[in-house]
Amino acid sequence: MRRQSSTTRTALRTTIQAVNGLTSRWAATADGDRGTVFSAPGVWPLLAFLADGADGAARTELADAIGLRADEAAAAARDLLAAMNRVRGMDAALGLWTKRTLTLRDAWRDGMPVDALGALTGNPAADAATLDAWAAERTGGQVERMRAELTPDTELVLASALALRTDWTTPFEQHLLEPATGPWRGLRIAGLQRSAPGLDAVRIGRHPAGRVTEVTVGGTAEVDVHLLLGDAHMGPGEVLSTGLGMLMDGVPTTSGSELTPGPAGPGAVLRETLADAPDEPPHVALSTVGFTVDAEHDLQEPPGLFGLEAAGVPRPGSFPGISDRPLTVESARQTATATFGAAGFRAGVVTAIAMDWMGLPSYATTELAVTVDRPFGFLAVHRTSRLALAAGWVTDPEPYREDEGY
Repeated sequence: MRRQSSTTRTALRTTIQAVNGLTSRWAATADGDRGTVFSAPGVWPLLAFLADGADGAARTELADAIGLRADEAAAAARDLLAAMNRVRGMDAALGLWTKRTLTLRDAWRDGMPVDALGALTGNPAADAATLDAWAAERTGGQVERMRAELTPDTELVLASALALRTDWTTPFEQHLLEPATGPWRGLRIAGLQRSAPGLDAVRIGRHPAGRVTEVTVGGTAEVDVHLLLGDAHMGPGEVLSTGLGMLMDGVPTTSGSELTPGPAGPGAVLRETLADAPDEPPHVALSTVGFTVDAEHDLQEPPGLFGLEAAGVPRPGSFPGISDRPLTVESARQTATATFGAAGFRAGVVTAIAMDWMGLPSYATTELAVTVDRPFGFLAVHRTSRLALAAGWVTDPEPYREDEGY
């Protein structure tokens, strides 16, 4: 992100803390038995623009969900979208489609930096095709369908699309991973391994819920991926929330260079090992798994998480700042995908809210070995601002395939 004034940076940091807070609350609802991926930055601007145009109970609930006052919401959403578009390796877009019979308030419509401003025909199939084409284009084909629940009465669709891509500064090599313990015991998994100099890509976080080992996998763009392995008893909400606390310096941590020899944290051991050269520096040897996770989320469940409970109740006057016509939220959904592979990381997110009218010489060195061989969390993080762009939980690693030679 380019340099900004101190006032702008302070406001953006407040917004980032609010968005990461929504990520943490969302993570607390995740099912530890299923893999998932989700993006609070994909939904937060939409909720903020709705809050700006809402009144009464809907305005109060939406403000609580985004963690900012409703009168600050639109400006914060514009700043967040602009900041995300300045991140190398990321594209963010906003789209708005309305029935031709719906008249929007000029102030609300003009306050949104929309990438697309289109019309709804009232034909659900035709409108869905238009929205799907926009989603596929804006995510580079990663998300092919918006999955907005359209009806002939749909008056307005507000949507966001995020596309995230980064290649590793140090690529992985593929290998066979066969965990000896844990939920993946006995599986033949498509493993990834690499060695990178320095120890501080690893940090151990200590939270009342347990310990979390964080490994930062650096990208060539401005996006890194943080792998998060918690103590075996911890679920996705506890692991991801602890990782977010580490991200924002709210959880006590110990960096890799501060560790003492021996077991260091979940999956992590600091030890002496053999080296290929006399001057080989301390390094992190990471063994993990490749994965692809896909998920769809109904943003009206659980009630209250996204502030859409009152907004979904048909009542006049909930969104007077959007239009003089009574509107209600008829559906709110997010579709997300993320892939972690040997060369890099890719993610695509589309969020839509629809509104209705109604062998070499051996030498000694130090190695911090980290093995991620059971369910774990991840965060895709903008390196400078520490905004968590996507978060997820991995339960189903890619299987090892003999015919691919690894």
